[in-house]
Amino acid sequence: MSDTRRPSTVRLLFASSHPGPTVTVTVLAAVIAAAVGHPWWLVVLVALAVVAGQLSIGLANDWIDVDRDRAVGRSDKPVARGLIAVGTVRTAAVTTASVAVLLSLALGPVAAVAHVVLVAAGWAYDAGLKRTVWSVVPFVVAFGLLPVVSVAAGGDGSWPAWWAIATGAVFGVAIHCTNVLPDLLDDEATGVRGFPHRLGLRGAGTLAFGSLVVAAALVLGGQVAGGGVGTAGTVLAVVGALVVVVLAVVGIRLVFAGRPTRALFRLVIASSLVLVVELGVAGARLVA
Repeated sequence: MSDTRRPSTVRLLFASSHPGPTVTVTVLAAVIAAAVGHPWWLVVLVALAVVAGQLSIGLANDWIDVDRDRAVGRSDKPVARGLIAVGTVRTAAVTTASVAVLLSLALGPVAAVAHVVLVAAGWAYDAGLKRTVWSVVPFVVAFGLLPVVSVAAGGDGSWPAWWAIATGAVFGVAIHCTNVLPDLLDDEATGVRGFPHRLGLRGAGTLAFGSLVVAAALVLGGQVAGGGVGTAGTVLAVVGALVVVVLAVVGIRLVFAGRPTRALFRLVIASSLVLVVELGVAGARLVA
């Protein structure tokens, strides 16, 4: 007999939270916090604050977009399919946002402000900026601030190196553009005309994967220029940069082949994991 039981509310909420980006951003924040030498409890606190904020942004997106998602038949959205009530998702979004703010307060003033602004940027995107030419701004702000949250946590006056902030901001452009590409037609049909939509498939795709290469170059330059990397570290940094370049080339080829699939976003996520490893190796060089 087949199992036709309804998924639990927790599973449906998790599916509504955009788990891929949520996990990736949380891991990135935790790795940076650990790499700069924060104690384990502070690394855990950073991860908890960030995951709460990312959950709230993802849940808010599915709650606010429910009518649009239903109009275009998004089968991957539990709330659009009627598997979970809109009110339940809305309550979860507000609750996780509140938890994120409370946890942020324990990180110290600079990290707290940075994280609250980061989460607010994500909510601003969900609430309406996604429909405008400024849709990329929340991603630039949020990913640019992520290193500030991780490095400044603890309130000891630490600040991330400029190249770490720049890497995050540039990476935000790649995340935004590739995440939107598969939905260009659906978005246009429901009145969403953000920054990538105005560039078109090839323009947005080229910018996205070009941004990945720039991010890889910033990380490589930051590691080498910081000194003290060692031969093994330098080799790893170069190999990491080359891997990202290869992934970017594959992505651009898919874009010009006219195939805006979810594979493009997965390539960006794979590149982010490579950059996470590189940032972890960078260690103290992440601090200005």
